[in-house]
Amino acid sequence: MNLEQARVEENRLLAADHRRMVLHAPAIAASAGAGQFVHLRAHDSFHPLLRRPLSVARCDRTAGTLVLIYRVLGEGTARLADRRPGDGIDVLGPLGRGFRLAPGLTPLLVAGGVGVAPLISLAEECVRMGRAVEVVAGARTASLLVGEADLRELGVECCSATDDGSRGYRGPVTGLLGGRLDGRALYAAGPAGMLRQVQQLAGATPAQLCIEAAMACGVGACRGCACRARGGGYRLVCTEGPVFDSHEVTYDG
Repeated sequence: MNLEQARVEENRLLAADHRRMVLHAPAIAASAGAGQFVHLRAHDSFHPLLRRPLSVARCDRTAGTLVLIYRVLGEGTARLADRRPGDGIDVLGPLGRGFRLAPGLTPLLVAGGVGVAPLISLAEECVRMGRAVEVVAGARTASLLVGEADLRELGVECCSATDDGSRGYRGPVTGLLGGRLDGRALYAAGPAGMLRQVQQLAGATPAQLCIEAAMACGVGACRGCACRARGGGYRLVCTEGPVFDSHEVTYDG
């Protein structure tokens, strides 16, 4: 984990309220893995006080850069959207436990909305390793399939689903999983409802879920990002996750 004064190299609009930020952060890029996140100070002042956690979408260790894909939802991300190339930004990372690739099984990546970000990073890791990888991605409408360009650049094909039928399958992205699970391991990131469906559909198929949670410290001290553990108790998303084996967590109750 490093605390680094990064430099904004790009911060552009992708679609509606979705943006793509590129940071020059060589110390963090040197060790960031797929599924991990960084914690950004949204403004040079202390308003808003709390940092914002964003998944690493791509990592170039040679150039020392990170790509972040995020959605502007509140004051913190609105402040991040105001950052311009050349601006400095205080970044803590890499944080959390990332994805672990299962040997002997083809990775099938399941993305919902901006949850595509950590899965681009995993696809990039698979490409570097020479492993076959499959991606299915869903969004409300075609313009919000914001990971397609990065996946194309990696040479990874993506099957799409949209709620309104404007691209690919009409319906939830989990509707694309039927008949695809044999010989696969699932890696999913997206809204809680989608992750619940993936968990239910996986059955005996190995599955890992990348969970989104509001968090304050990002390092396990405040315990504000707890999620329910299967069998009772709680797990901390910031340190024990954000990636969990499907059997570790529950969405029941």
